[in-house]
Amino acid sequence: MLWLLVLALVLLIIIWAIAAYNKFVRYQENISNAMSQISAQVESRWDALSNLMTATQNYQTYESQTLTKIIEERSSVSNQASVKDITQDDQQFNSALGVISALAEQYPDLKASNVYLQTMQSVDKYENQVRQSRMIYNDTVTRFNRSIKTFPNSLIAGPFNFNEHPYFQNTPGKKEMPQWSK
Repeated sequence: MLWLLVLALVLLIIIWAIAAYNKFVRYQENISNAMSQISAQVESRWDALSNLMTATQNYQTYESQTLTKIIEERSSVSNQASVKDITQDDQQFNSALGVISALAEQYPDLKASNVYLQTMQSVDKYENQVRQSRMIYNDTVTRFNRSIKTFPNSLIAGPFNFNEHPYFQNTPGKKEMPQWSK
């Protein structure tokens, strides 16, 4: 009888360990999915900016060349990207956006054009979607990190190399959504 009780206890521990491991795998897949969502939104945001670049090419050769260089040099973001990769991409994006904003200030007819206004609205939309995707990512990371830190889950997380994922932090100087002149 004692032998059956020990066997049942061992089976329960094995079942719990398998369930915990599978939960960690699900959480990591959710994190990868959340990063994929960010990647898709970042790509759409760059596409909108590329469209805006096309609209501005007629106004100033230097700014156009600068934008082309920034867009060509930007790194592609995927679901395998890190928080650092996304932050670097944001810096490149904001640099390109700064060039376009300065150009729009120099050329009021560009700033008033329908193409410019519609594209800036698209950039705003994608910027908001990137922000929302980051919040979803951070929520997913919170669930995962909390799960691997709590006992007895930590007994499974450590040996199977389930490690904490980093969070997106507020970018200095970017407390508010960008507002474009309309």
